[in-house]
Amino acid sequence: MRIAIGADDAAYDLKEILKTFLAAKGVEVVDYGAFDKSPSLYPDIAVKVAEAVAEGKHERGILMCGTGIGMAITANKVPGIRAATCHDTYSAERARKSNDAQILTMGARVIGPELAKTIVDAWLKSEFEGGGSTKKVERIVEYDKKYRKK
Repeated sequence: MRIAIGADDAAYDLKEILKTFLAAKGVEVVDYGAFDKSPSLYPDIAVKVAEAVAEGKHERGILMCGTGIGMAITANKVPGIRAATCHDTYSAERARKSNDAQILTMGARVIGPELAKTIVDAWLKSEFEGGGSTKKVERIVEYDKKYRKK
């Protein structure tokens, strides 16, 4: 699996920890920044990762900022992207299984590194189940297309 990863300065340390964690699992990780702790604008990083995932360069993406919320809001502006903020393993699993979320967002000021690792594991092990969720995700895609400006 190939994962895009990005974080702002608030989550730089967590991003670096997760890069090492993922590499040890044999996951190919491409870093979209921030590349140090200098002040950065999380929307710029979120858009880079979301566009790369939407274009098929990566199967999934992980974004982090102070809360994960701003990253999710921004990533969800990119057509075709479903980003979910998850701070527990159940939400991470359901984000994939029920909502087919391609991007996981987390807050470095909300959770610690060990919990982040377990959340990432749960998310990576989960796949979209379809079933009763298929029509719901199809409707999300319909609304995504309807409300996008061309």
